[in-house]
Amino acid sequence: MGIYINDERKLFSLTTENTEYAFCIDNEGLVRHLYWGDKINSPEDFDIPMLTEVSTNDPVYEITKEEYPVYGGLRYKENCLKVSFEDKTRDIVYKYIGHCINENELVINLKDAHYNIEIDLHYIVLEDVDLIERYTVVKNNEEKDLAIENIASGQVHIPHENLTFRNTHGYWGAEQQMFTQKVNYGKIYFENRKGISGHNHNPYFILDKDATETTGEVYFGALKLTGNFKGVVEQTSYGETLVQMGINDFDFLIYLENGQSIETPHMVIGYTDKGLESMSHNMHDYANKYILKNKEIRPVLYNSWEAMEFKVNAKEQINLAKLAKEIGTELFVVDDGWFGERHSTKDGLGDWYVNEGKFPNGLEELIKEVKNMDMKFGIWFEPEMVNPLTKLYKEHPDWIYQFDNREGNLSRDQFVLNMTKPEVKEFVFNMLDDYLTKYDIDYIKWDANRPISEPGAKNLGKQERSLWLKHIEAVYEIVDKLKEKHSNVLFEACASGGGRIDLGMLTHFDDFWTSDNTDAYDRLFIQNSYSHIYPIKAMRAWVTDCPNFLSKRVIPMEFRFDSSMMGTLGVGCNLLKLSEEELNICKEKIAKYKEIRHIVQEGKFYRLQGNLVDNDYHIFEYVNKDEALLFVFLPQSKVGHRFTTIKLRGLDENKNYKFNLFGQDVVKSGRYLMNHGLTVKLEGDYASLVLYIKEV
Repeated sequence: MGIYINDERKLFSLTTENTEYAFCIDNEGLVRHLYWGDKINSPEDFDIPMLTEVSTNDPVYEITKEEYPVYGGLRYKENCLKVSFEDKTRDIVYKYIGHCINENELVINLKDAHYNIEIDLHYIVLEDVDLIERYTVVKNNEEKDLAIENIASGQVHIPHENLTFRNTHGYWGAEQQMFTQKVNYGKIYFENRKGISGHNHNPYFILDKDATETTGEVYFGALKLTGNFKGVVEQTSYGETLVQMGINDFDFLIYLENGQSIETPHMVIGYTDKGLESMSHNMHDYANKYILKNKEIRPVLYNSWEAMEFKVNAKEQINLAKLAKEIGTELFVVDDGWFGERHSTKDGLGDWYVNEGKFPNGLEELIKEVKNMDMKFGIWFEPEMVNPLTKLYKEHPDWIYQFDNREGNLSRDQFVLNMTKPEVKEFVFNMLDDYLTKYDIDYIKWDANRPISEPGAKNLGKQERSLWLKHIEAVYEIVDKLKEKHSNVLFEACASGGGRIDLGMLTHFDDFWTSDNTDAYDRLFIQNSYSHIYPIKAMRAWVTDCPNFLSKRVIPMEFRFDSSMMGTLGVGCNLLKLSEEELNICKEKIAKYKEIRHIVQEGKFYRLQGNLVDNDYHIFEYVNKDEALLFVFLPQSKVGHRFTTIKLRGLDENKNYKFNLFGQDVVKSGRYLMNHGLTVKLEGDYASLVLYIKEV
């Protein structure tokens, strides 16, 4: 079970396969952190600290390592919970009242000393993936409302200073750019205020002590929230580093009436002393085992957007589908432009009827053609948005977020629907349910191309500032209901590319659209950063036309395919304009991918050489049981006769492996391949190699 409790000492120890997390209840009833790190296996060795005063200028509450610090008393540090009562009291004084266990979940029960307010700290122990999942539930049993101004999922204590903080920065077309920052005294905030998790930063933290891929201590955590999040990293003056994550308290306020409770987004945390690679393996295993509901191998898709954009019509789509089938794709997705008066970004969103001019025989004709070719069918929606020119908006101008006496700001010519309104949520669900019921649809690409502005929702009354949370909860609810009714349908999360990549979205959706930037070279960096926390199986990667619409680079099709084959493969080229030679390359590469995709999507992923900012070799490896794949990329040829030596990882050192390298059949031991390695030389710009390795 992984949960040890000493009731007499009020000591709690949570153990996974390799780690331990311990805390206790001290003499004042505070929940005090004791340890997080490598497994000790002797919890009775932990001393229970006493709460004693140090200095009037350093109050004991400032120094005490609390599991869940609340606002109140002599606390001036970052708090996890800040509330206001009807009588104007604005703090919490909690006491421990007990605990309970439900299988692998420990719950610590706290209660305010005066008010009938319950605070439950939840810890789910996931032994097999070396992770702990934390969340908090606050319940109001008072007759009058409780106002919650800030509520974090949890806080962790790291017994080190001068750590390295890792996260991603970016913007549209340049998401998932990994950066490092040295932690010093003071605080680092990383957050989002746009209503989606965002292109700019991601809701996770990685903190390490001079870690490499394979060595060093790494503390990490990720938040299951697709909305306004906030993370805080602080190196204190008392020899440790703190991290909090949760709902962003920016423009946030929620009231709990009598009997109501709020559950925070879950925060998944982990520790390893084996470097960044071990962290990624644990997070990937967690996602694949505990989050992703659909365990099937993801199909190779074709998407019509970059080929047609808004110039969608049945004839061209059928012609594209025939070529998509010819090259071997298994899922045909019609993107934006098929509905309403959708000829540009200015109209159509909200009027979700099939455009008869573009599809005179309805969608049935296209779907029938696709199904007759033994392909699955997918289609694009942007359900949370509306254009002001549409019939929907003209009939329901009050269905958007808005302030009185303010003109709404359009972005991409659209407004955001107020998803907290029951009638709006019902409209979106019924619209999608009708399509999934009427048509044989296998795949929904759910897009969201703008952030929330003018966050007014009169329907919420004094709860208006909770809309940031309630909006995404409505999205979750709709998708869950649709998947319950239409269990065969896969849902892809898209938000102007990679604006909704987080564990919250992955809990309800099946795939991520990683970025609108499909440049094969740029994608090496995007995919490398993505892989630190998120699973390869959910990483959609397309091959598109050159010159690339963003970078203007011209890259050989072989390199483009090899880069995209590192994830869940898709094709977005205008197949109608490809030469016979290019179509044959597509056919060959897709056939190859189908042979190896079980290794890519379900294997262990290794970043052998990828944290680069220049044109050196980029090298990645996948291992699935007795098979492995080696991906080698050289964007720019090197001066002279430049070889690279590649030491593989994850093989069985006592087994032999066979492969064909540059036309020569080779057999080497796992010990040789991991210690001596392979010597490889690629020649020319944008050279690449995908090497299949098999145990013999």
